[in-house]
Amino acid sequence: MDPLLLVGIAAGAIAILLFTVIKLKWPAFVALLVVAVLTALAGGIPVQDVVPLMIEGMGGTLGSVALLVGLGAMLGGIIERTGGAEVIAHAAAEALGEKRLAQALLIASGLVAIPIFFDVAFIILVPIIFAFAKAAGHRGPVAIGMPVAVFMVFIHNTVPPHPGIVGSTTLLGEDLMGLVTLSGIVLAIPMCLLVHLVGKRVTSTVFALSPEIAEKYAGTGAAELGGAGHGRRAAVGGNDGAAVDGASGSSHVAAASSLALAPADARTGDDFTGGGSTAVSSADGELAGRRPSAGLVIALILLPILLIALGTVGGLLLTEGSTAAHVVSFLGAPAFALLVATLAAMYLLGMMHGWGRAQISEVMDGALGPAAIVILVTGAGGVFAKVLTETGVGNAVSGLLLDAGVPILLLAFLVALAFKVAQGSGTVATLSAAGIVQGTVMGGDYSSMQVVLIILAIGLGSVSLSHINDSGFWIATKFLGLSVADGLRTWTVLTSVLGFTSMLLLSLVWMVV
Repeated sequence: MDPLLLVGIAAGAIAILLFTVIKLKWPAFVALLVVAVLTALAGGIPVQDVVPLMIEGMGGTLGSVALLVGLGAMLGGIIERTGGAEVIAHAAAEALGEKRLAQALLIASGLVAIPIFFDVAFIILVPIIFAFAKAAGHRGPVAIGMPVAVFMVFIHNTVPPHPGIVGSTTLLGEDLMGLVTLSGIVLAIPMCLLVHLVGKRVTSTVFALSPEIAEKYAGTGAAELGGAGHGRRAAVGGNDGAAVDGASGSSHVAAASSLALAPADARTGDDFTGGGSTAVSSADGELAGRRPSAGLVIALILLPILLIALGTVGGLLLTEGSTAAHVVSFLGAPAFALLVATLAAMYLLGMMHGWGRAQISEVMDGALGPAAIVILVTGAGGVFAKVLTETGVGNAVSGLLLDAGVPILLLAFLVALAFKVAQGSGTVATLSAAGIVQGTVMGGDYSSMQVVLIILAIGLGSVSLSHINDSGFWIATKFLGLSVADGLRTWTVLTSVLGFTSMLLLSLVWMVV
């Protein structure tokens, strides 16, 4: 088929996708499947082959996505419900001291963000943000809270087992999942420093808080260091009287109540996983127990990372095809690493802290609810990507831009950025971009590290220029009491700074790999 006609089909498919998601408010899962069908028919796929092609695309994507996202959600759910996020935050604050509360919470949030979806993780930390901001003498929670929110969403978009980066890695290089994980974590380290430095300047203004958040913040007690969170209490309730209790997990109720402030049409993207309701449900006393130690929680978060590092590094050092190489590869497979960490968390954070088998099952099954939505959306994105590849539409679009002189790394970033800005969902942006460049990447002579950089570039495009059509924007701004304008001045600026700066770093690395 003529390349220009294929490019026209691509433009039409993108337009229909944006129209159905933005204007008609269709679920991303349905919109992606409908657009995939229309693209397949327009691209010359025989009618009898359309559904088998969809099934192939769905199955090929879900193999890794279902395992990693599902296990990651379970691990994150156990850490969430046992108060692991809180104890890490307080341990970091005690280690760095009262004068570095912002830095301590930023580092802690980075650890928490690895296994837990952004919306749930941020909701958990909101009461701690309030208490730390009060202890640091800030007039509001924004100075500490906004850098934390942006750093967490950066990790959500660039580090597996989160859905967008897992989906794009599955499409472009499934065997590179471990290397993508380690590279994403390495990239996050300088971004932690950058978001802290830039965040201080961006949030230096005294922001007018919404009345409800201003009241909550006025009633917040300053965090008291010492004891790693046991027996500590800091009021966050305002009129509703909810509080942060170091032993109960009831803090989630006060935090989650603010979500109702976000307009309904701002919370329809597939990135809003429903984690807020999960956090609220954890506030009941049924699952409450003594807090785990910070060292144990950190060890459980680092366990799969260390196993993945073992497999990645061992694969480079050991003789290919040897027994040792096979064993190391097995131990370092991301799915196996997460399975081991999840089983360890079940026992060490669950049974050892008083949960029965039924309670552990409840927590883990509950974590799969929000994850199932994301998994299905990711699978539908895989269907769309498969259609783009089989019809030649993806090759035509990427080929046209490459012929115009756009480097493949920048192309991947810009395509993801365009989808992100247009419709808000990071998952849809990453999978659509991966589908467009898939043929070029798979058919090109790129090294493993170059493919990893392309995958990360797609993730960076999906986090940059985030604005009012992104559910993350509303979660951060409404929980911190900001207006839309102030959200654009803080959230949008910081996500863009991290995204574009990271892209510059990737470009420098590209020149030497």
